[in-house]
Amino acid sequence: MSLLPEQVETAIPIMDIELELPEEQTSRTYRLDVQKGRITGFVDEIEAVKQAVFKVLQTERFVYLIYSWNYGIELNVVMGENEAVVRSELKRIVTEALLADERITDVTDFLIHMVDRRTAAVEFTVVSIFGQVRIEEEVTI
Repeated sequence: MSLLPEQVETAIPIMDIELELPEEQTSRTYRLDVQKGRITGFVDEIEAVKQAVFKVLQTERFVYLIYSWNYGIELNVVMGENEAVVRSELKRIVTEALLADERITDVTDFLIHMVDRRTAAVEFTVVSIFGQVRIEEEVTI
Protein backbone atom coordinates (compact mmCIF):
# COMPACT_ATOMS: atom_id res chain seq x y z
CA MET A 1 0.00 0.00 0.00
CA SER A 2 1.29 3.43 -0.98
CA LEU A 3 0.88 6.74 0.79
CA LEU A 4 0.41 8.47 -2.56
CA PRO A 5 -2.43 7.78 -4.96
CA GLU A 6 -1.54 5.69 -7.94
CA GLN A 7 -1.59 7.33 -11.32
CA VAL A 8 -4.75 6.64 -13.24
CA GLU A 9 -4.49 6.48 -17.01
CA THR A 10 -7.94 7.90 -17.71
CA ALA A 11 -9.70 10.85 -16.13
CA ILE A 12 -12.69 10.01 -14.02
CA PRO A 13 -15.47 12.57 -14.38
CA ILE A 14 -16.90 13.55 -11.02
CA MET A 15 -19.87 15.45 -12.45
CA ASP A 16 -20.88 17.11 -15.68
CA ILE A 17 -20.51 20.87 -15.39
CA GLU A 18 -21.44 23.27 -18.14
CA LEU A 19 -20.05 26.75 -17.82
CA GLU A 20 -22.11 29.54 -19.27
CA LEU A 21 -20.22 32.66 -20.17
CA PRO A 22 -22.06 35.83 -19.20
CA GLU A 23 -23.73 37.61 -22.04
CA GLU A 24 -22.25 40.92 -23.06
CA GLN A 25 -23.90 43.52 -20.91
CA THR A 26 -26.14 45.96 -22.72
CA SER A 27 -25.44 49.67 -22.57
CA ARG A 28 -29.16 50.47 -22.31
CA THR A 29 -29.91 52.75 -19.37
CA TYR A 30 -32.31 55.43 -18.21
CA ARG A 31 -32.24 58.78 -20.04
CA LEU A 32 -31.46 61.68 -17.74
CA ASP A 33 -33.09 64.98 -18.62
CA VAL A 34 -30.73 67.27 -16.70
CA GLN A 35 -32.62 70.49 -17.52
CA LYS A 36 -35.91 69.16 -16.11
CA GLY A 37 -34.32 66.99 -13.42
CA ARG A 38 -36.24 63.94 -14.60
CA ILE A 39 -35.73 60.47 -16.03
CA THR A 40 -37.44 60.21 -19.41
CA GLY A 41 -37.25 56.88 -21.21
CA PHE A 42 -34.09 55.05 -22.16
CA VAL A 43 -30.83 55.53 -24.10
CA ASP A 44 -28.51 52.98 -25.65
CA GLU A 45 -25.12 52.69 -27.35
CA ILE A 46 -23.47 56.04 -28.21
CA GLU A 47 -26.13 58.09 -26.40
CA ALA A 48 -25.59 55.98 -23.27
CA VAL A 49 -21.83 56.58 -23.56
CA LYS A 50 -22.39 60.36 -23.84
CA GLN A 51 -24.56 60.27 -20.74
CA ALA A 52 -21.99 58.15 -18.87
CA VAL A 53 -19.26 60.68 -19.73
CA PHE A 54 -21.43 63.51 -18.40
CA LYS A 55 -22.11 61.63 -15.16
CA VAL A 56 -18.45 60.72 -14.59
CA LEU A 57 -17.35 64.32 -15.12
CA GLN A 58 -19.92 65.52 -12.56
CA THR A 59 -19.07 62.92 -9.87
CA GLU A 60 -16.05 63.47 -7.65
CA ARG A 61 -14.30 60.15 -7.04
CA PHE A 62 -14.21 58.65 -3.49
CA VAL A 63 -16.88 61.06 -2.18
CA TYR A 64 -20.13 59.12 -2.65
CA LEU A 65 -20.47 55.69 -1.02
CA ILE A 66 -22.97 54.54 -3.63
CA TYR A 67 -20.25 54.44 -6.31
CA SER A 68 -17.28 52.08 -6.48
CA TRP A 69 -13.80 53.53 -6.08
CA ASN A 70 -13.32 53.14 -9.84
CA TYR A 71 -16.12 55.60 -10.65
CA GLY A 72 -15.82 59.35 -10.93
CA ILE A 73 -13.15 61.95 -11.50
CA GLU A 74 -10.45 63.27 -9.15
CA LEU A 75 -10.59 67.00 -9.82
CA ASN A 76 -9.75 67.88 -6.23
CA VAL A 77 -6.07 66.96 -6.83
CA VAL A 78 -5.62 70.12 -8.94
CA MET A 79 -7.57 72.41 -6.62
CA GLY A 80 -5.55 75.52 -5.87
CA GLU A 81 -2.89 74.78 -8.50
CA ASN A 82 -1.86 77.34 -11.10
CA GLU A 83 -3.31 77.29 -14.61
CA ALA A 84 -0.33 75.49 -16.19
CA VAL A 85 -0.62 72.59 -13.74
CA VAL A 86 -4.39 72.40 -14.16
CA ARG A 87 -4.10 72.25 -17.95
CA SER A 88 -1.43 69.54 -17.91
CA GLU A 89 -3.14 67.38 -15.28
CA LEU A 90 -6.71 67.78 -16.55
CA LYS A 91 -6.04 65.71 -19.68
CA ARG A 92 -4.66 62.83 -17.60
CA ILE A 93 -7.40 63.02 -14.97
CA VAL A 94 -10.24 63.04 -17.53
CA THR A 95 -8.67 60.22 -19.56
CA GLU A 96 -8.16 57.97 -16.52
CA ALA A 97 -11.70 58.59 -15.28
CA LEU A 98 -13.31 57.75 -18.63
CA LEU A 99 -11.18 54.72 -19.49
CA ALA A 100 -12.61 52.96 -16.42
CA ASP A 101 -15.73 52.44 -18.57
CA GLU A 102 -15.27 49.29 -20.69
CA ARG A 103 -17.17 50.85 -23.59
CA ILE A 104 -14.62 53.66 -23.94
CA THR A 105 -11.39 52.72 -25.71
CA ASP A 106 -9.65 56.10 -26.02
CA VAL A 107 -9.96 59.81 -25.24
CA THR A 108 -8.28 62.14 -27.75
CA ASP A 109 -8.08 65.66 -29.20
CA PHE A 110 -8.18 67.69 -25.98
CA LEU A 111 -8.84 71.43 -25.90
CA ILE A 112 -8.84 73.08 -22.47
CA HIS A 113 -9.91 76.65 -21.78
CA MET A 114 -9.88 78.13 -18.28
CA VAL A 115 -13.19 79.97 -17.79
CA ASP A 116 -12.15 81.25 -14.37
CA ARG A 117 -9.93 80.12 -11.51
CA ARG A 118 -12.33 77.28 -10.52
CA THR A 119 -13.87 76.31 -13.87
CA ALA A 120 -12.40 74.76 -17.01
CA ALA A 121 -14.12 74.15 -20.33
CA VAL A 122 -12.84 70.85 -21.69
CA GLU A 123 -13.44 69.58 -25.18
CA PHE A 124 -12.33 66.12 -26.33
CA THR A 125 -13.26 63.14 -28.47
CA VAL A 126 -14.39 59.89 -26.87
CA VAL A 127 -13.68 56.77 -28.91
CA SER A 128 -16.02 53.97 -27.89
CA ILE A 129 -17.05 50.55 -29.14
CA PHE A 130 -20.10 52.29 -30.65
CA GLY A 131 -18.19 55.05 -32.46
CA GLN A 132 -16.75 58.46 -31.72
CA VAL A 133 -18.42 61.44 -30.09
CA ARG A 134 -17.17 64.96 -29.41
CA ILE A 135 -17.77 66.12 -25.83
CA GLU A 136 -17.83 69.74 -24.62
CA GLU A 137 -18.23 70.12 -20.88
CA GLU A 138 -17.38 72.51 -18.07
CA VAL A 139 -15.80 71.04 -14.96
CA THR A 140 -15.48 72.72 -11.59
CA ILE A 141 -12.11 72.38 -9.94
